[in-house]
This record gives sequence, structure tokens and C-alpha cells, in this order.
Amino acid sequence: MLNNEIKMFLLNGARERFLRYVRIDTRSDHESKTHPSSDNQKELAKQLRDELTEMGLSDVELDSYCYVYATLPASPGVNSIRMTLCSHMDTSPVEPGANVEPVIHKNYDGGALRFKDHEGLVLSPDESPELLNHVGQNIITASGNTLLGADDKAGIAGIMTALDAFKNFKELRHPELRIVFTPDEEIGEGTEKINPKKLGQVGYTIDGGEMGEIEDECFSACKATVHFTGRNVHPGVAKNRMVNAGSIAARFVALIPEYETPEHTENREGFYHLMEIIGNENSASVEILLRDFDMKINLNRIEYIKQLLKVFEIKYPGLKTELNSVDQYNNMKEIMNKYPVVTQKAFMAIEAAGIEPISRPIRGGTDGARLSFLGFPTPNIFTGGLMFHSKTEWIPEIALQKSAEVIIHLCRLWAENKDEWDSVPEK
Repeated sequence: MLNNEIKMFLLNGARERFLRYVRIDTRSDHESKTHPSSDNQKELAKQLRDELTEMGLSDVELDSYCYVYATLPASPGVNSIRMTLCSHMDTSPVEPGANVEPVIHKNYDGGALRFKDHEGLVLSPDESPELLNHVGQNIITASGNTLLGADDKAGIAGIMTALDAFKNFKELRHPELRIVFTPDEEIGEGTEKINPKKLGQVGYTIDGGEMGEIEDECFSACKATVHFTGRNVHPGVAKNRMVNAGSIAARFVALIPEYETPEHTENREGFYHLMEIIGNENSASVEILLRDFDMKINLNRIEYIKQLLKVFEIKYPGLKTELNSVDQYNNMKEIMNKYPVVTQKAFMAIEAAGIEPISRPIRGGTDGARLSFLGFPTPNIFTGGLMFHSKTEWIPEIALQKSAEVIIHLCRLWAENKDEWDSVPEK
């Protein structure tokens, strides 16, 4: 157990860092062809580099791709695994992220929370019932015009605060820690340019949701882009001549099964997710994300799209279609099943922090999925934030402390157990 002095240190440190980090606009840009996809991510990266250097970590580096690396040598006498702690710096590009103003709603009373800069915006237990688990506690939101950025600046705050605790409380023991903060996770490129030589044998992403969550399974992911080429003719003489690519694209989208969309799925159900539809009479494009815990089902969805396009080319003579599909990431469970001790340690650390562990698959993906397939088994641990990617994103203040606590307990568990070294990969 951690004493009250350490717990207060973690609460105050994590809260201060979090409130500071979220004010930096770090939205990634899915239209960009550069890495990082947006220059504004570099501002937070530079700040983290400087803070890690000030803490006295070694091998601190901010590379040209905007990855921040650092190493904390093992506690004296600890000869254990090398462990990676990872969070991402970017926030979702789908909501505004500039001029974030965090608001602390003190002593939450169980009712609806309102936003001072958005009169019609409401956050209530009706849409986020987890709020009722935090009655009497402090809740942090943004002011109503932006997302909050708990995804994933809460994870960064937890890692940085734990590192600071290791510096100030020498009785806290830990293995060698390899720290990496990644750009562009929100657009699926968080590990695109990562340097595997900077990582440990096992890892943990601090990028989950509800307090207590531990996740070692995620979606398998594909992206399908469909291009329609039509033929424009003056609408006054268009009968039997015009092939309107834009309207055909809209009809195509209407035939995507509605019951297989995010709005109608939960738990282990996969989906088609329309990301973008653009175009005119001559040319139109549709971008669709395909998600499922079984890659075979995603392949079936690709086959459905192919057959649908064949039907459209027959129905609309002169129409040309083109389908491009790419795999984005795979279900990490395939790898994690080989290294159960890595997930077990996370369960034990969460329990040691006085929290009931919640095991559930991620209805999404993390950097950990790709790291696992690179040979570094990396499950995902909670930050405590909820309603990510929205203006009603929120986090209970206590979760910032508990995130750092779990990291400290996790490090202790790995530092103490030498008999399990042979159950993790050698690197």
C-alpha cells in the first residue's frame, strides 16, 4: 500500500500536469502526408522532453518524427525486465482542440453537468451512467467549445507523475523503464516511425477509458476507400446520358447495413463506419472503416462491398468503380495469449490500487496493438476518461491519481518477481 504522503503527491502532481497539458492543441491531421501530421504536436513533445530531462532520466530524445523517448534505470538491486510505458500526445481531429479550458466541477451531486461556453450542451448520467460512480468527487470537463483531451493527456500525466514519484520516493522500486510518447495515434500512425530499439521487453499503453479497465484484446481494422467515376452532362439533356457519381455514391452508402454501424453495435459486435463521402457528378469517393474482433468478418465485409460495386456497374452503364482496402491493425489477443503474465500483472496492480479490475475488449485500437505484433506484448490500462472525442469528454479527478498509483504498483510487481522473466520475450 502507498502511504498518504505519496498518494497526495500523485494526486496533486497528476492534476497539475493534466490541466497544463490539455491546454496545448495537439490535434493530428488525417489529411496530412507528413509525420508528425501536425506541427502543433511538437509543442507538447518539447515540453515533455524538457521535463524528462529535468527529472534526470537518461537517453532523453525528441526525434525528427516527434517521438519522445527516455530511460529510467532500474532501482538499485533490481535486475528485472525492461518495461515500456507509452501514451500518445495527439488528440482527435474531429472536434476542436485549440484553447481548451478545463473546468473542475467540485463535489459532483449526481445530476446534469452544464458547460459555461455552450448553453445547450449537457452531460448527464442518462448518456454517461458512469458519472454516478463518482458522486461527491470532482469531475473535470472542458468548457463546452472543445474536447477535453483526456485521450490521452491523462495517460501522459499518469506516467510523468509516476516518474516524478520514483525520483522523490526512493523506497518505490521499479525495473528499467523505457518511456515513449507517440504522435498521430488518433489517425492510426502512432507506431509508424517508432524505434523498436528504444523499447523494453514488455509494455503497457496508458490509454484506456473507465477507471479499472485492463484490455488485452482489440478490433482488427481495415479501411476501404471506394472511388466512383461518372459522366456529367447538362441536366437539361441528361436523360440516359448522365452518370452522376455523387448521387450513386450516396446510394451505395445507403446500402451499408444500418444494423452494422457504430450507432447500433456494442460489446463484441463489429461495424462499418462511414468516415467521409465527397464528390460531384464526375467523381466521388467514400471512405469506410471496417472493425471486428475477427478479421475474417472484416474480409466478408470487403467481399460485400465488392459484390455491391459489381451490381452498381451493371445498374449504371458507364459507371466505373475502384476499391482500395488496407489493413490497419490486428487484434492483439493473438499475441497476448502467449504472454498471460503481462496482463496478470496489470490486474494485480489495479487491485493493489484499491480498484476493481474491469476486463473488456477495446472497441477500437491502441499503439499497443501494433507494438504487440512487433514483438512487445503491450496491453492497455485505464486513464479514467470517458466520452472521448466529444465536447462532453470528462474524467474524475481521482482517476488521475489512481492511474499513477497503478503504474507504481505495476513497476513494483515486475521488480519483485524474478521467476517470471522467462515468460516474456527476449529483446
